[in-house]
Amino acid sequence: MASAKPRLREKFEQEVAPALQEKFEFKSSMEMPKPVKVVLNMGLGNAPTNPKIMEKAVEELEIITGQKAVTTKARKSISNFKLREGMDIGCRVTLRDKHMWEFLDRFINVALPRIRDFRGLSTRLSGSGDFTIGLKDQLIFPEIEYDKVDEHRGMNITIVTSAKNDEEGRELLRQLGMPFRR
Repeated sequence: MASAKPRLREKFEQEVAPALQEKFEFKSSMEMPKPVKVVLNMGLGNAPTNPKIMEKAVEELEIITGQKAVTTKARKSISNFKLREGMDIGCRVTLRDKHMWEFLDRFINVALPRIRDFRGLSTRLSGSGDFTIGLKDQLIFPEIEYDKVDEHRGMNITIVTSAKNDEEGRELLRQLGMPFRR
């Protein structure tokens, strides 16, 4: 049995793509900007001194995304931070295709509204149409149980798009429902 298309992908194909086609007058559907991947990254500065922090962070990232997290290692030694090359200093997950669409749907419609005193996201993009959001707390995701959290951990979420510039990327994300500030 073939699985159903993610809700946000259907919205993209039926509403967002035609709106972008009309606004930017693309000659081909291949020019159309679309999300390529979503990368969730947790940097854990005190992980080398306390390995339990790394285990917990990897576990939480796997719960949020439903996908195995990869630990990131230090590329070079820095004596002031008591850091040696090869030590675990963070973790990340890269989502593509169906997992990406389902995560974006949950992130936009469930997680972002749970941020305390939320007034919208900054409209600044990377210059090449990609968007990075820094979160201070993992508790905005409903999959994380409040009682089992030992420490608040922030993360960066990068939405990589095929947009050629910030204007196309911003409009794509706005059409998908990303709550930007006015």
